[in-house]
Amino acid sequence: MFVTCDDVLNWAQVVAYEIGFVTVIMRSDTNTDMRGRTSFVLIDCERNGQFRSKKKDFVRRHTSSTKCGCPFKLCEKPVVGGQGWMVKLMFGSHNHEMTKSLVGYSYAGRLAKDEKIIIVDMTKSMVKPRNILLTLKEHNANRYTTIKQIYNARSAYYSSIRGSDTEMQ
Repeated sequence: MFVTCDDVLNWAQVVAYEIGFVTVIMRSDTNTDMRGRTSFVLIDCERNGQFRSKKKDFVRRHTSSTKCGCPFKLCEKPVVGGQGWMVKLMFGSHNHEMTKSLVGYSYAGRLAKDEKIIIVDMTKSMVKPRNILLTLKEHNANRYTTIKQIYNARSAYYSSIRGSDTEMQ
């Protein structure tokens, strides 16, 4: 039993990271005001599904995909009385090995809003990206953020500055 839907998502993410895989929301419907429909969130392994080419005549050469059709699935639904959320394990096994380290997984290493604010503040102060990464790791040693994500956040900040400068002219 969990109080909110976000509590379930955070719990599933923490447990998955400890085991060695990443969870993603496959499908959700939480704003159901229609009669007969219930809220739900389906949580899957990141490796669920198959590789889909963006071009129809594309021949896969020298490419790789982490998608392997993993059947792992969790379903979260509100309790009948409306006093919280419950989790149901739909399928609990994986068809792939668990990773030893989640460093390099884009979903596991993504930046939170407060971390983006720290990056912007430190960028304004002319702090080097490697020192920004060290600061983020000091705040939370369990982060899987890489230097590439720091560079991307700085680039997004610089782009937003350039965009606002051109609008003012």
